[in-house]
Amino acid sequence: MTLTTDTRSALSRSSRPLRFAHVVIVGKYHAPGARHAVDEIAHFLHDEGCDVSLEQETAANTGLHQYPALDVAAIGKACDLALVVGGDGTMLGIGRQLARYGVPLVGINQGRLGFITDIPFDCYRETLRPMLRGEFTEDARALMAATVWRDGHCVFEATALNDVVVNRGGVASMIELRVEVDGHFVANQRADGLIIASPTGSTAYALSAGGPLLHPGIDGFVMVPIAPHTLSNRPVVIPAQSEIALEIVSGRDASANFDMQSLTSLLHGDRIVVRRSEHALRLLHPVGWSYFDTLRKKLHWNEGG
Repeated sequence: MTLTTDTRSALSRSSRPLRFAHVVIVGKYHAPGARHAVDEIAHFLHDEGCDVSLEQETAANTGLHQYPALDVAAIGKACDLALVVGGDGTMLGIGRQLARYGVPLVGINQGRLGFITDIPFDCYRETLRPMLRGEFTEDARALMAATVWRDGHCVFEATALNDVVVNRGGVASMIELRVEVDGHFVANQRADGLIIASPTGSTAYALSAGGPLLHPGIDGFVMVPIAPHTLSNRPVVIPAQSEIALEIVSGRDASANFDMQSLTSLLHGDRIVVRRSEHALRLLHPVGWSYFDTLRKKLHWNEGG
């Protein structure tokens, strides 16, 4: 039998040693079909020669107990790669926790948009096979470290990959925020709120509020007012090395959200301080991945040309 060039190339790739020997799967376990998807991918990884574990909540909620169940600390210590099966929310949740351990992550999209879970489920096999053997593009994403200060004491802290959002409560009135950058007064802004977003988060809430798209390679954050009282209050891009401080001057029932996954209530005089985290998320993409391909597909831009 004569092998074609493509067949020889495929055999050569599959015979290469594994770059990632121990892979953990993190699943969107409450979604319909999640158990089947996680089980199918686990079998695929096993057939490729990987040791396979499940994140402990994924294991508990899917009932797949034939694989070791690991908490975040154990994943950080033992695993070479985390495979996230779900949507961007699933990636945000586990990504913030694993960033401190330097574990790289790959996203398989079972959600709706999938800006950072960018491998379609229906082609994960042919995409993951070369990635497991070292054929990938690495993409470092900045995180934000946020703290809330009250009467000189830190009362809340969180890490955010997408955004930190300070907004008003359910009452129909604005809040007023004193905004400082690196200790310099910027303005007192009256608005429904203010978003501080990373390049990753620039395609999320910040985009819907009129903010710009920031390429992941840009070392900066963007401040985007939500429905400002003064229409000249526009989005501003800030160097990522800066410290941004917001003080609650007036307004009722204000709160701070971090990636829309954790929340704390705010009082008058509270200060929310946001700076770049010392950790970064390591995202892996297939060879040939392009940020602009992602934007074009997910935002339904004209695909001509």
